[in-house]
Amino acid sequence: MERIISTAEKAVSFAIDNDIPVMFVTEDPHAQQARRDQGSPTPGRWSSAPTENCVCDTCGHVTPNGVRKLLSFIPEEVIPDAGVKRRDIEVNWHGHQDRGLGVANNLAAYEAGADVIHGTALGVGERGGNAPLDQTLVNLSLMGVISNDLKALNEYMRKAHEYVEVALPRNYPVFGEDAFETGTGVHASAVVKTMKKGDHWLADRVYSGVPAADYGLQQVIRIGHMSGRSNIIWWLQQNGYEVSEELVSHMFEVAKGQRRADDR
Repeated sequence: MERIISTAEKAVSFAIDNDIPVMFVTEDPHAQQARRDQGSPTPGRWSSAPTENCVCDTCGHVTPNGVRKLLSFIPEEVIPDAGVKRRDIEVNWHGHQDRGLGVANNLAAYEAGADVIHGTALGVGERGGNAPLDQTLVNLSLMGVISNDLKALNEYMRKAHEYVEVALPRNYPVFGEDAFETGTGVHASAVVKTMKKGDHWLADRVYSGVPAADYGLQQVIRIGHMSGRSNIIWWLQQNGYEVSEELVSHMFEVAKGQRRADDR
């Protein structure tokens, strides 16, 4: 450990002395937490401290509560030792998806004061992947943290899916093909009623936790075994078919014989 600390300090000091920007990245710091009083590499105690620090959950082990505890170590221990102000240090958080907590941990990192949060499209990365950047942005927007126009995010996701060849499941949050689809009678009926009134703002929220229009998307009404007649009538109208009682009744009977909500 002593050798690691010495080598790291020399490398950082050399870079800083030569005006090279430095980010000090700690891999799996939670695994070192118990040993921090035994001489762990705390850059704040060095003669030349980096102005950027990145805390990494390299193995995807940490929970949101753990993220908060890890990031509290920076202002409580590292910064005071360095003799600088918190505003002079940029704190990064880099999370992984091994336990499916990537997005939750990113949000916890924001709440814990991280300045920069890492992520990748579709969570591309080693093993279970990195924290999904797209879902992080969606949630930060819904929380009112950012006000960016995210309508281009849908196209970005599809390009990532195409070029990187990582799956984009139909039920993937927000950007999956079925993300804003409903075929259930009661749900669809409520959405259709608001659409007919021209209240697209409400239609986007009556049975959806995410407003589709914010991402250049829209609510989709499907026909399936749980559909009501209003689903069928709306679908026919939206697809340019003439609505007749005979056709609606026939489609209703066919739909009831299906095993999954689908119009394909």
